Amino acid sequence: MGAWTSHELATIAQTDELRIASRRPDGTLRPWVTIWVAREGDDIYVRSAHGVDNPWFRRASRSGRGRVSAGGVERDVVLELVPADAAEHPRIDAELHAKYDRYGPAYVGAITGASTYEGTFQVVPE
Repeated sequence: MGAWTSHELATIAQTDELRIASRRPDGTLRPWVTIWVAREGDDIYVRSAHGVDNPWFRRASRSGRGRVSAGGVERDVVLELVPADAAEHPRIDAELHAKYDRYGPAYVGAITGASTYEGTFQVVPE
């Protein structure tokens, strides 16, 4: 697998929304879903705002692959589930709060805190 370039990381970090499309079994892309995104160090993370039962999250979990687009960056990616007890979750929360708190607690609360951790993907370039 590849790595994000410093330009890609900076662009994604500065862009409010990321579009993500998981792959179908035949390899074609599903429709784009718009989602908030966090950069933590050299890694990119997304969380399902409505938990693991959200249809896009279930499809992405089954597929494990897709494509993302944000701020002119577009890459094929692997979607790796982050264990709910992983040490990086508080840092991801901090990044999400710093980036999105201006939208209010109802929105940011849907993607932060221990109850959201099991719905987290690390987005890794292919």
